[in-house]
Amino acid sequence: MITVTIRRRKGEYTGFSSEGHADYADEGYDIFCAAVSVLTVNTVNAIERIAGDRVEDHSESGLVTCKFPDGLSHDGTVLMEAMVQGLQSIAETSGKSYLRLRFEEV
Repeated sequence: MITVTIRRRKGEYTGFSSEGHADYADEGYDIFCAAVSVLTVNTVNAIERIAGDRVEDHSESGLVTCKFPDGLSHDGTVLMEAMVQGLQSIAETSGKSYLRLRFEEV
């Protein structure tokens, strides 16, 4: 199962992490892993390149971590909300069997 943890402080996004594998199908054919990967990696890139916000990120097989050390602009916040919406849709579609979405106040 993939666990995505969205971190917030006083309602503001501070970062997120995505950890694990869906195990829906073999590597390279797992549509749930691919969907979560596309959403999380694209969000990191968009926050940096489109919103212009500073991002500290790390990724390796089965793990993505992302922090916003200076906070997020309005555009960065909108991009994060779009990612959260997409992840919630995936969790609902999968019956929460392949993706668990957590919110953590830090």
